Amino acid sequence: MSEDDHISETQRLLADPHRYASFIAFSCENSPIGFAEAALRHDYVNGCKTSPVLFLEGIYVVPAARRVGVARALCSAAGQWGSAHGCTEFASDSQADNVCAHSLHHALGFDETERVIFFRKRLG
Repeated sequence: MSEDDHISETQRLLADPHRYASFIAFSCENSPIGFAEAALRHDYVNGCKTSPVLFLEGIYVVPAARRVGVARALCSAAGQWGSAHGCTEFASDSQADNVCAHSLHHALGFDETERVIFFRKRLG
């Protein structure tokens, strides 16, 4: 993603605070150490039965702050936001080969629902 694309995406997200939320974790020294981005998805979400669904769009914790509950706290904050917006399910996804992300999701209480590989074909 180019810098211009990133700026455009950020502006789009900030323009709709009832659909998108960002959460930032800070250290005791007030330095940012992690973030999570979440969205309310009203379309079909693989493995879910309700709508809207809270969807974890992204999460990152700096290596020095991992395995101490930062990701759990970020997901808890996102979960509270989702619940306040009528969600009863919290979903996420990961690349098929990203076993570290799979482990994180399991540690955070997510259950794997299905595996999907997307395909595309150019027309014309």
